[in-house]
Parts: sequence; C-alpha cells; structure tokens
Amino acid sequence: MDRLGRPQDHLPPVVHVAGTNGKGSLVAFLRAMLEASGYRAHAYTSPHLVRFTERIVVGGGEIADAALSALLEECEAANAGEPITLFEITTVAAFLAFARSPADVTLLETGLGGRLDATNVVPAPRLTVLTPISLDHESYLGDTLAAIASEKAGILKHGVACVTAAQPPDAAATISARAARVGTRLFIEGVDWRIEQSGADSFVYSDADATIVLPAPTLIGAHQRRNAGLAVACARRLPGLSIGAEALARGVRRAQWPARLQRLEAGRLRRILPDDWELWLDGGHNPGAAQVLAQHLEGWSDRPLFVIYGMLRSKHAAGFLAPLARRITRLAAVAIPGESASLTAEEAAELAIGQGCVAVVAASVADALRTLSVGYLTDGHAGPARVLICGSLYLAGAVLSENNHPAASAQVILG
Repeated sequence: MDRLGRPQDHLPPVVHVAGTNGKGSLVAFLRAMLEASGYRAHAYTSPHLVRFTERIVVGGGEIADAALSALLEECEAANAGEPITLFEITTVAAFLAFARSPADVTLLETGLGGRLDATNVVPAPRLTVLTPISLDHESYLGDTLAAIASEKAGILKHGVACVTAAQPPDAAATISARAARVGTRLFIEGVDWRIEQSGADSFVYSDADATIVLPAPTLIGAHQRRNAGLAVACARRLPGLSIGAEALARGVRRAQWPARLQRLEAGRLRRILPDDWELWLDGGHNPGAAQVLAQHLEGWSDRPLFVIYGMLRSKHAAGFLAPLARRITRLAAVAIPGESASLTAEEAAELAIGQGCVAVVAASVADALRTLSVGYLTDGHAGPARVLICGSLYLAGAVLSENNHPAASAQVILG
C-alpha cells in the first residue's frame, strides 16, 4: 500500500463490514438502497462464485477482466516478489480501483476475522458493521464465540459508530467491552433498533426516530429480513447521505445475492430432475448458517427433502449437519470440484451418517441428482420432492457454473 501511494487513505467514505454470516447479503442490500437513492457505490466482497471479478464492483459495475489484470500487474511490480497472499494482493488492487474512480460510498467486506484482516488498513471508515457472529475459522480466530468476536470487533475505530446485529451473550459482551475501550458508539439490534414481521409480504423497521414498513426481500428466508433490517439501520446512520423510506423499500426488493437459498429453475443440472421437483442452492457452511437454514426447512414439510453436500476440511461438518439431519430424507455426499482442501465424498458421507443421515457417495453433483431422484422413484414413491445443494460457497460456485446459470462466464486466471 505504501509503495502505491496509500490508496486506503483516498477511498470514498467506507462502510466496513465484519461478522460470520450475512456479510455479503448485507452489502447487497445496502448497495441496492444506495443505488436506489442515486448514489454511486464501490463494493468489495469474497469469495466469488463463478467469476473472480465478482469480488470488485466499481461504481455499480463489476470490474472488467482487462482492468483487473492491469491492476494486478501493477501490484505485483510494487510487491517486488515479496511474500503476499491472494487476498492481500486482491485487496490492494481493489483499493487502487476504488481510489481512482469517483463514488459516494465504499462497501468493504472483511475476508477473515477483522483485527488482522487486510481490509483493516483503512484508518477511518465512515461506519462499521457487525453481522451475526458464530463459530467458523476456529483454527485462525479461536475456538470460542468470545475469541472470534474479539477478532471481528477489531474493525471498531475511535469515534466511528458501529451498527451491530443481535449477538450471542459472549460475543455481545466482548463487542461492548471493545467499544468502550476504543470509544465507539454501538447501535444494537433489539436495543437501538429492531425489526418485526408484518405479514407474509412485509416487515417493520423501527428506531428512536422512525417506524418504516418495508416489503419482504426478494432474497428468501427469515434471516434475510434481519439482514435487510441491518442494512436499513446502516443506511439511516451513514453521515452525509440521505436515503428515504422509498429508496430503502426499493433496495430491499431489488437486492440480489446468488447462492443464498436460491431456487434453480432452469439449466443443465435442473433438467436431470423430474419436472415437478425443486432444486435449491445455498452457500452456508458453518453451524450458524445451518441453524438459520434449519429454521427455513421447517416450512418445507410438504414434500421429501434430499440434500447434496460437500465441505472444506477446515469447516465443522458435523456442526453444520446436526441442525439439518432430522429433516433430510436422504443425503448424497460429494467432493467439491477442483478444491484440494475438500473432504472426499467418502469422508463427507461418513460424517453425515454420524449425524443420523441416510447417506450415499456420489462422484459429482450430476451423479448425486440422478442417484437421489432415480432411487426415490424406483423405490415406489411418487409425487414431487426437493433437492438442496449446500455446505460450501465453493461448491455453490461450481454448481452455478455447471448448471450454465446466467451469471456463469469465463473466470480470470491469476498467474
């Protein structure tokens, strides 16, 4: 950063986001709200699903391949062969792109933790945000909620307000202590602001100054109303910007974030299943995400549920499967394509069996779809069923690409 003129000092006003679950959805909602108000936003998120360029949005549009390649070459020259991680050099490239292009806001998602994350070189964000915190990346962040929350809360800065989702008690206490030490004003869900459901098609956001009725998000699941509510709380506390109720509502409706309880209604993989079956995709990969997913599955009792899952070795597979197991009719385990850190299909199946699932091994997602659907029908069953593919954002990206999803295209190849 120093060799490239400290681009972190020249970014448009930064909203810095940390947490375990919901970071990407929060950024998607907030970006949609800003754009609905006529503001121009940069956004940095990770990981990507299909294209590497998804990580860097410059002024509302995904960065072009040629522009990213040129930036990375500039960063490599400045780095002069010294050790650097992929995330670090990508962060430098993103900051260069953002510093050189005008915008009203920069939405910045941490990659891992917060305190030592590469994005935390930003000296004075305009606002910080903490999404729900749960166990994940324990080998890097610690094996307790308090330890993980301490790392996430490392983004808090003196005099910079922090909007936070409601947190488990241990995490909440850690965040409050950090805020007191550094001089941060917290705006806490359930204390300073709250959301309440208002029928199937709307929810209500309220704080000390206003009560706003908002439409249900296009993104599916009760947790997405919480993410949308968190985005509204952020939008209302962004200094210097005016985002009215109508723009907030348009943003809630317009926000898109693939592989978060996304229904695949067409494509190569979808065609494997009978016409009256449903195919769903979710990138959740930790126990907190599984708890949220399990709550949604309670409304899916009208038909059998089949699950295809694969996970990285670094994730807590048993903890992910435990909340879901009782709802699963049968499960097929796969290895994540192209990921050396993936559990093998056999290892994933063994872990699923340990949680009480009826599990089989499949060579691929396509093979799993055929095995589950043909086996169900040849056993004499009839009627529609659902298939949910889950366990990893990397698996979700591979599925979107293989399914020939509209988002799919060639990826940037990093040398």
